[in-house]
Amino acid sequence: MSSTLKSSASTTTVEEIHGKSYGEESLAPQETRIMDRWSYFFAWLGGCVSIGTFTAGSSLVGTLNLLQSTLAIAVGCFVIGIFLAINGAAGHKYGIPFMVQSRSAFGFAGTRLPGLIRAVPALVWFGFQSWIGAGALNTCSAVLFGYSNIWLFFICFQALQIGLSVLGFHGIKWLENIGSFFIIACLIYMFVSVVDKYGDVLGDKLVGIEGSWGIEFWGATMLFLGIYSTMMLNVSDYSRELHHDTKRGILVTIYSLSILPATLFMGLIGVMVSTATGVVDPIEVFTSAVDNKPLLVTTLLFIAFAQVTTNILNNCIPPTYVMMDIFGFSFKKASVITGLLAFATCPWLLVTAESADGLIIFIKTYSAFIGPILAVLIVDYYLIRNRTLIVSQFYDADGPYKLSHPLIRTRAGVASRVKYQS
Repeated sequence: MSSTLKSSASTTTVEEIHGKSYGEESLAPQETRIMDRWSYFFAWLGGCVSIGTFTAGSSLVGTLNLLQSTLAIAVGCFVIGIFLAINGAAGHKYGIPFMVQSRSAFGFAGTRLPGLIRAVPALVWFGFQSWIGAGALNTCSAVLFGYSNIWLFFICFQALQIGLSVLGFHGIKWLENIGSFFIIACLIYMFVSVVDKYGDVLGDKLVGIEGSWGIEFWGATMLFLGIYSTMMLNVSDYSRELHHDTKRGILVTIYSLSILPATLFMGLIGVMVSTATGVVDPIEVFTSAVDNKPLLVTTLLFIAFAQVTTNILNNCIPPTYVMMDIFGFSFKKASVITGLLAFATCPWLLVTAESADGLIIFIKTYSAFIGPILAVLIVDYYLIRNRTLIVSQFYDADGPYKLSHPLIRTRAGVASRVKYQS
């Protein structure tokens, strides 16, 4: 194992000189940082366009007014930013991904549990959002050419995403940076269109209602916080790509302000359209305010593109790193397998009305584990390790982190750190 670490270290040195190649990601400590603050900001902005945000917004109909809905989304995004900065600190400081970071608290074998809890939902949402994107392309084709074949578009759409995912973080950087401008422009257009078309109705049903500042308001805040709860676990997968000179306070700002625009626009569009029409389906939510073919096509293409930016960043990276850790796959091989596994989730069944209750149970089940795992990681890094990690031990399968009992492993790790520092 020590020879492996030396090999990884020497590779990193070469990468520092020549730059990291496309798709050459590894679990070794990341020294070559390819994202500056603006690139990182736009990556998170483009990667947080979640279709689930529309549904979350629609669920607020009749409970909160426009001001309360806006504040609930803003507070949720700010809290998310704080936790992303807190748990991503280890990845940013030491350049280690989530699967390596979690070895500190769970050991080599134990880290597979939080890894699977993060990977399985990502695969499900990967397939789900790919089906949504393929549906948008299929509708676009039907409008323009009168041709409809959802299965063909789904296969081609998934092949495109697999091709993009194997490029690694270089591909993610440019995809998200360029795509975020298109996404924001489309969201502003959709927001203005909804207000223009349903302004009178919204004045009576959304702006004019009393709403609630009690349980309903804080419940909505937690709802929007929960949309990104899984990303709080593996945020180190992304923070290890950010330049070293970014301070923690700036990180909170980057996370909060990058997530806020997409979440705010999409959440408010969802609540406004559902208030005015009762429509909840994502594609219908987007297209209901569009009255001419060119704008309709643009909107449908936006839906498809938004699924790509979200999937590549948030739903492909986590399972890929988990497979690299558990099975020793290369990044490119694991990325291809991740894309193929998305077919096995049967997303065409998940989008049906009959599957809605089961999908909600699934979300609640895996969400119940996220908070405790996140708490363990934070307590381990800040209180037990005092933000000091001996990274070489995380790559030594015969070191202190091979122990299965958490208390024994914690004492061994603390003793090793004291010995190392002395």
